[in-house]
Amino acid sequence: MRCSEIHVERYPDGTAGPEDFRVVEVVVPEPAAGQVLVRNTWTSVDPGLRLRLRARAPEGYFVSFPLGQPMDGILTVGEVVASRAEGFDVGDTVGHSLGWRTHALVDADAEAMNGVGTLRLLDVERFPAQWHLGPLGAMGLTAYAGLSVAGALDGGQRVWVSAAAGAVGSLATQIALRLGHDVVASAGSDDKVEWLAGLGARAFNYRTQPPREALRQLAPDGIDVYFDNVGGDHLEAALDSMRMFGRIALCGSISEYESAPEGPSNLFLATAKHLTLTGFRGSLHLDLLEEMQTLLGPWLLDGWLTYPETVYDGLAQAPQALADMLAGRTRGKTLVRL
Repeated sequence: MRCSEIHVERYPDGTAGPEDFRVVEVVVPEPAAGQVLVRNTWTSVDPGLRLRLRARAPEGYFVSFPLGQPMDGILTVGEVVASRAEGFDVGDTVGHSLGWRTHALVDADAEAMNGVGTLRLLDVERFPAQWHLGPLGAMGLTAYAGLSVAGALDGGQRVWVSAAAGAVGSLATQIALRLGHDVVASAGSDDKVEWLAGLGARAFNYRTQPPREALRQLAPDGIDVYFDNVGGDHLEAALDSMRMFGRIALCGSISEYESAPEGPSNLFLATAKHLTLTGFRGSLHLDLLEEMQTLLGPWLLDGWLTYPETVYDGLAQAPQALADMLAGRTRGKTLVRL
């Protein structure tokens, strides 16, 4: 069977764009014992992919994408079209980690992405397939795990979420609101801020109002928890605003993905205020997946939790989708429909 897949042509210096990738036609063999052939229908586009578009990815993270090779570690949903693996039948909808290609030959028993990308059957009777790439999958797990590691699952605190209209931030914001927190949310456009304010958050546009200034206005007596998706000046502003014994969940640092890192100049405040800064990755908290799905599933079905999607059609659009997302031109979960 012939299929298409995207290869990295070169590691971008600065902004990543379609010119850094190439669509390649390949032949996919029939599955061997223990394998399934999947026709991919939805593939994910995530900020963390940019960290792998470097000659050397950050230590402890997933390795760099090899040049001229198919890309792995990209969460994807598809339909089984041939199977030689027990428990997977033709017609099943599955999730796996071999995205940015039209078809994938998947080893059923191979662990991928710390388990979050291992081949699994998906419930598509109650939920749309692509939700398993968003609120009921790794994005939901990351949002929930971040609030968990920051000790913020019991409500009644003041929480700031940055990049709050993104795939993870929009969920962290709404979960925090549903749990009874007073939430400050920041985003990079007025329409995103309007949407966040409509949810019930105290929202601001960081492009027109510096985070330090906004926090002084919206949270004059400080914040208890910061869910950090941005790093840089956002983390610096959070350190200024944290109350004593506050907690910071370090989820991402998107401000540094395409430029030189700019760490906070006031890190000693973590010592002065007895703060706890915890780095985490959702894929290392699979023990929380079922708990998260049990909580969020009914909220989604009842409309209590909304999840914006920005959808691009066709495999060749994946690199442009990544560029748009990193530039802040998308809202919620960025997806490519195949």
